[in-house]
Amino acid sequence: MKIEDPKTKVSFLNQNKRQLAWKRLLTKKWFFPAVYLTVVALVLGGVWLIQGTVSKDVSKNMPSIDTILPVEKPSTAETMVLPVASNSEVTITKKFYDEKMTSKDKELALVNYQGTFYRNTGVNFSRKDGKSFDVVAALGGTVTRVETNPVVGLQVEVKHENGLITIYQSLAAASAKVGQTVNQGDVIGQAGMNKFEQADGNHLHFEVRKNNQPQNPEPFIK
Repeated sequence: MKIEDPKTKVSFLNQNKRQLAWKRLLTKKWFFPAVYLTVVALVLGGVWLIQGTVSKDVSKNMPSIDTILPVEKPSTAETMVLPVASNSEVTITKKFYDEKMTSKDKELALVNYQGTFYRNTGVNFSRKDGKSFDVVAALGGTVTRVETNPVVGLQVEVKHENGLITIYQSLAAASAKVGQTVNQGDVIGQAGMNKFEQADGNHLHFEVRKNNQPQNPEPFIK
């Protein structure tokens, strides 16, 4: 009779016990869900670890906010002033025609010339007593035109560095010369009358143009 080594027998018995234990474990309803959750937890943990490492590496190479955002320089451009002397005591007697106006304001911003109504392309200034007054440069620039038009009267045109052009019409006299550099507030003429807005008497018709298109002067004036 073959005699088995006690150690071998013990080992065999232990192995059988382990196999039986695994079989019992596999029959438990909670076993496979538990294994699934454990695997998912390990996978997610690995992903979070990798993402954390990548985020740290990326953040090291990202430029700072100061590098991304441009530094804004304060504007040194002049703001327009009223195109009349400070002691002129004038008021706006006709506004720029704007499509956003009410019907009543649109009617007031029309010019009746020889039975035809025209939109006012600038702003008109007058004194209550009807007297003439000094007209000044609303902005520094170069005088590009001084001429008399049979309809709008004597006019002065000034070109500015910001691309805008200001026009002063219905002048009784002009002291500015073509090619002259004028500073803001310099007197360039005196208000007078013209045929186009004859009913307004002595007045200044002031225009602001950008790309040769008339703009409402009021938003430009401080």
